[in-house]
Amino acid sequence: MFASSTDVKNRFGMYLEMAAGQDIIITRNGAAIAKLVGINAKEKSMSEQLRGIIPPDVDEEAIKAERMARI
Repeated sequence: MFASSTDVKNRFGMYLEMAAGQDIIITRNGAAIAKLVGINAKEKSMSEQLRGIIPPDVDEEAIKAERMARI
């Protein structure tokens, strides 16, 4: 869920309750600046966080190998 910093400021209690069940991306002037996450939230892998953003056929092992080759 996305919320403006002004809205989060004005309704902080509501967003705290919501963060227990979902991540809240806080925006300022339309740009993401912070993320409010519940304390019991599981850590997600980077690939889980990017699901829906990167193509599903991307091979993580090939990406890792490519990065290691650059070092």
